[in-house]
Amino acid sequence: MIAHSDTSIVTIDRFIIEQEAKFPEATGELSGILYDLAVAAKMISSKVRRAGLIDILGAAGSDNVQGEHQQKLDVIANAIITKAMDHGGRLCAMASEEEEGIIAIPPQFKCGKYVLLFDPLDGSSNIDVNVPVGTIFSVMRRVTPGTGHGKLKDMLQSGVKQVAAGYVIYGSSTMMVYTTGRGAHGFTLDPSIGEFLLSHPDIRTPNAGKYLSVNDAYERYWSEPVRALMRRYRGLDTQHDPMNVRYVGSLVADFHRNLLGGGIFAYPANTKTPNGKLRLLYEGNPLAFICEQAGGAAINGRQRLMEVVPTELHERAPLYIGSKNEVEMATRMLETDR
Repeated sequence: MIAHSDTSIVTIDRFIIEQEAKFPEATGELSGILYDLAVAAKMISSKVRRAGLIDILGAAGSDNVQGEHQQKLDVIANAIITKAMDHGGRLCAMASEEEEGIIAIPPQFKCGKYVLLFDPLDGSSNIDVNVPVGTIFSVMRRVTPGTGHGKLKDMLQSGVKQVAAGYVIYGSSTMMVYTTGRGAHGFTLDPSIGEFLLSHPDIRTPNAGKYLSVNDAYERYWSEPVRALMRRYRGLDTQHDPMNVRYVGSLVADFHRNLLGGGIFAYPANTKTPNGKLRLLYEGNPLAFICEQAGGAAINGRQRLMEVVPTELHERAPLYIGSKNEVEMATRMLETDR
């Protein structure tokens, strides 16, 4: 438990410093990565809030590596994070959902011992209709020897190898939630002073959830065990209290609501997308790390999500994430779907 006086104002910088002080062996490099990500989040937040006032709404006219139409803010957010992180000497490589291959550290800058994977603007198709969007990130230590540029092997690690992960939600307020494996903590941006302030220390998600977030449009493509599971969540088989269905279509927004209020987000495999839709490295793993640190769980329908060893940079995976009771129910009921 993290204790602060009721009158103390804890900035994200102060919080990171206090946490680092508990570990004498810490070098400060991971703290520096988190500082830089917080700065990038402030810059993106500013762009998102001005999106209706300047010409950055709508599509950019190009597709990303996933074949999805890039939004203008996607491109801007990707550039902001890349430029905020490439010169600090703490990273040896980066990878983005928006770019096909590894983002190399420019030759004039020193390479470090960490890699960063990120989704610069999750849910960006909702920007034009003023629905919350977000940034998701994951940090891992490099596994290749030396001090040069990172390799693909450094990226293709299971989620249990993460040393930090987080997300930023740009909604009615901007909030950053992150973990370094010692609980999940939330910080709300105070625009009047330009600082992230500790607002949600030691987030604990309820064991039993009340919200179900799933896209019903794909029900006809689900397997029968998945259909049965969703019926049970809704209380249609009378063996489970009915959950409230809440689906925004922006992963960060749905996850954030369920993390605080209790619930489950599900994007099952289906006959159209048998490997799911969401990206393991940029979306699934970092949110799973946060969820587990908050007392929740995450699976791909077959196993704990963070134990999956990726084989591709843009690998997709089914996702069931949220309150422990609901994820355990999914594990049991999908047993016949394996």
